[in-house]
Amino acid sequence: MKKDLTRREFLQRTALTAGGLAAASPIFLHDSRLNAAPYPAVPASDRIRFGIIGIGMQGSGLLGTAITLPGVECVAAADLYDGRHTLAREITGNPNLPTTRRYHELLERKDIDCIVAAVPDHWHMRVVVDACNAGKDIYCEKPMSHAAAQGFEMVAAAEKNKRIVQIGSQRVSSVLCAKARELYKAGAIGEVEMVELTLGRNSPTGAWEYPPPLDLSPANLDWDTWLNDAPKIPFDPKRFARWRCWREYGTGVGGDLMVHLISGMLFTLGWNEAPRSASALGGIFRWKDGRNMPDLHAVLFDYHGVPVYVRLGLGTQTPELARFMGPKGILDANGDELRHSPQRGVDTAPSYYSSGFPGKMREQYVKQWEAEHEVAPGREPLMDDIVYKGNDWDDLRPHLWNFFQAVKSRKPVTEDAVFGNHAAIACHMANESYFQGKPVHWDEGARRIE
Repeated sequence: MKKDLTRREFLQRTALTAGGLAAASPIFLHDSRLNAAPYPAVPASDRIRFGIIGIGMQGSGLLGTAITLPGVECVAAADLYDGRHTLAREITGNPNLPTTRRYHELLERKDIDCIVAAVPDHWHMRVVVDACNAGKDIYCEKPMSHAAAQGFEMVAAAEKNKRIVQIGSQRVSSVLCAKARELYKAGAIGEVEMVELTLGRNSPTGAWEYPPPLDLSPANLDWDTWLNDAPKIPFDPKRFARWRCWREYGTGVGGDLMVHLISGMLFTLGWNEAPRSASALGGIFRWKDGRNMPDLHAVLFDYHGVPVYVRLGLGTQTPELARFMGPKGILDANGDELRHSPQRGVDTAPSYYSSGFPGKMREQYVKQWEAEHEVAPGREPLMDDIVYKGNDWDDLRPHLWNFFQAVKSRKPVTEDAVFGNHAAIACHMANESYFQGKPVHWDEGARRIE
């Protein structure tokens, strides 16, 4: 063995031994819940009948997906823009589908079992509370709330009325998140020491510069009602289509992107809590189009002592990644892959610090180290990465299926109002820290951001 091991050689050798080689072939995870075909026929008496509120970009996807699930039927739709009434009929293939601008009409119908809602953030609390008070279960898009205080009103309404509330961060129902949770609970990486969550986009559509509907006007949109409790302003097609850009209606990259990453993290680690503190930096660097929400947002959270770093940007394309780090290795999760990279966390060669020893001392140290640690050639422990492949963790089907099944069974869902509230609070803290320009803390007793 070479006696004078340099620092670079030591690090290279350690990396090869501890990191291992990429797995030759991935392990494919199958979701038995929805992969069976053909679906058995479901009698009309056993079908779940839902009404949908909001048939825009996300709502149209929810509607189109929901009606493909066995035993699920859309019986009414509500939206403040009349063009989406037409769209709902097109998606369902029912030219006679009842539609309305007034969502309370859906809540009043006895033949509707539950609601699916995809409305701007500043409407979430009102729709969820009204649905629960009307005795309807509801699937509501993320983030759960527009402000931290609203989440507790929504939790109270769900508990008081014994309603199923599921928030729409769909990856918590994916097989990839389930596998990550299983591996973590089994000790695959040891106790988590840090989490990194990152995502970057680089396009006008990715930055929410959506084209308003070509015919949009006060004649076919109830603009004053759409504004809800936001300041009254003249009709503005861009604000209607690009509401995520403004604090008055949305929650920025926090509520659009961060909440998915935070929800997946909470599920994977088995946490269900708000962070203790958040410290944010960011700004509007790329999309200077009149928006007031940052297009770059970097946040450091404290989750009971564990640092969680989140970086979200709309000016540079970067992969979406959730990285969980512990003393025994790393779990890396993205849209359709989970990679477990085990690490031994031990020296695999004499310490390079010994290069500072006199020659005889160095020889003595190396000889002693080899006697205590050296592994016979060909018997080194294997530390290859293990890769799991699964369906896209943003597939809506498993999450919607879990909701509709819960409506039937009355069994609790994973992303209930309490879970959704905790994920949303993190986003609100990130935004508050950004706008205040200083760290913020969560006061659990007072239920507010300090």
